[in-house]
Amino acid sequence: MTPDEALRRIAFLLEWRGASPYRVRAFHTAADAVRDLPPGPVDAAQATHLHGVGPVTAEVIAQASTGAVPGYLARLQAETDPAAGAGWDLAAASTGDCHLHSDWSDGGSPLEDMADAARTLGRQWAVLTDHSPRLTIAHGLSPDRLRSQLEAVAAVNSRTGPDFRLLTGIECDILDDGSLDQDEDLLGRLDIVVASVHSKLRSEPEPMTARLVTAVRNPHVDVLGHCTGRIITGRGRPQSRFDAEAVFAACAEAGTAVEINCRPERRDPPDELLVQAAAAGCRFAVNTDAHAPEQLHWQSTGYARAARIGLGADRLITTWPRGRLLTSRSRVR
Repeated sequence: MTPDEALRRIAFLLEWRGASPYRVRAFHTAADAVRDLPPGPVDAAQATHLHGVGPVTAEVIAQASTGAVPGYLARLQAETDPAAGAGWDLAAASTGDCHLHSDWSDGGSPLEDMADAARTLGRQWAVLTDHSPRLTIAHGLSPDRLRSQLEAVAAVNSRTGPDFRLLTGIECDILDDGSLDQDEDLLGRLDIVVASVHSKLRSEPEPMTARLVTAVRNPHVDVLGHCTGRIITGRGRPQSRFDAEAVFAACAEAGTAVEINCRPERRDPPDELLVQAAAAGCRFAVNTDAHAPEQLHWQSTGYARAARIGLGADRLITTWPRGRLLTSRSRVR
């Protein structure tokens, strides 16, 4: 066991147990700090000099650097539901992430940094999904800006090796009638389209259901993003009301994946709807909706949720190899 693996496992088990996000983040930060350490024993006192490493994480690093299972991790494993192991296995199997933002829209980092962070975490692929034009508050991409971004993504891929690829995509607004907020010819050029509702979230159930069903049946749509639009932190925002049975049946029929959004303020869909989508036969995308490189760590929370309801890797498109992802598309070319 390497220090990086030990620290990530601890972070995952803390998430599984419902620990504070700040406590979880401390272990991810320490894991980032040790990623480039050479193999071999590390003294705990020396480890505390690394950025973001404190006494507790330093001791974990020192013990794991000898190949041993750190005491902190052993205690957590002994005290945690054995089902957490299935969640860790899913998280470890992650190959990609279908929902990332860059500073081209409302993200805080260049797309190159987002790609580098995903590659460093061992991902084989990640999809850049900046916002579509209507979301002006998020600096959504006009058709011309999206065309320019496609060139920028190609430039990034020309500099990376064969083990990683930044895929083209968009988080496309679902308009009131269920149509999509981008030129159809451009949508046809993208690798992955995430479709999400960002307006009129408190519509009556009937029009919201029709809006979602129309969108997920669109042959350009691959993933239904944060389906209820809820916010569960701060002042919060209630979830949208719609006929979940009808929407998830349409997703299953069309092959459109339901997003398990891992942002701490979203965690969308709620547990009861996640179970309902699974029963409907949907596939899922465990997505971070990351707006900064460090937020890519959030993905493990979604895999924990997936494991709790018994989902296997075959239902989770974010564990699929890139080739399978791109040849198993819901949309028609």
